[in-house]
Amino acid sequence: MKRITFSIIVVSLNAGEKLRRTVQSILEQSYPHFEVIVKDGMSTDGSVDRLPQDERIRIVRQRDTGIYDAMNQATALADGDYLLYLNCGDYFYHEKVLEKAGAWIGTDRAASEIYYGDIYNRSVDTRIVSDPHITAFTCYRNVPCHQACFYARQLMRKRKYNPKYRVRADYDHFLGCYFEDGVRPVSMHFIIVSYEGGGFSETAENARRSAREHKAITGKYMSAGQLFLFRMLMLLSMAPLRTRIAGSRRFSGIYQKIKAAIYQKRG
Repeated sequence: MKRITFSIIVVSLNAGEKLRRTVQSILEQSYPHFEVIVKDGMSTDGSVDRLPQDERIRIVRQRDTGIYDAMNQATALADGDYLLYLNCGDYFYHEKVLEKAGAWIGTDRAASEIYYGDIYNRSVDTRIVSDPHITAFTCYRNVPCHQACFYARQLMRKRKYNPKYRVRADYDHFLGCYFEDGVRPVSMHFIIVSYEGGGFSETAENARRSAREHKAITGKYMSAGQLFLFRMLMLLSMAPLRTRIAGSRRFSGIYQKIKAAIYQKRG
């Protein structure tokens, strides 16, 4: 089995206690072959100074134009074979995440440039199941979030995040990898991250911006025929209603179990 090294990138700006807790979840990993890059946008709250003293942590204090510019800056400094971007307030789901990911990637002879898993959404107390078979329709509908994706370093150096997309640069990046670079992401079928929920992209203003960016990004990579078909499929499958159910703390668990059963049967 090939030994895989990881760079875990955490972007921070006045994140307070969330930064320390996120970094701590990384340091608690049982797998030893990783580094932590904290890319701080010149915080003034002292949060970076409260991080533990650990040789595995590299702190980079540098101004940036936003979260995706900061992620690009950190990518240029990463040494790991695979990179994962963990937001402040999000944690690895348990201490063996990197151990399991390292074993999976290290024994995969196909060697994809993207490996992904599921997330546990704390805001609805539910495991969110990612589609184990990424297709063009999956790319239109919903791709795995970047917190649950391990990206090959050479891929991230070649294709950077486009900061002009304030909310969906990670979505644009994923679709670019799939449609233009021919990357076929591989599902690892286990939970990667405990996701805080209710973050930057989920405010009312950014939800509207997200919709506009989704339209622009899908128009870049998909044909008019594909877009028409996918919109009809979303309409017929009552996507707005399913989104509300998935976001309900009461019904999200049931919905995700049904979705997982469908994925399993299809697979």
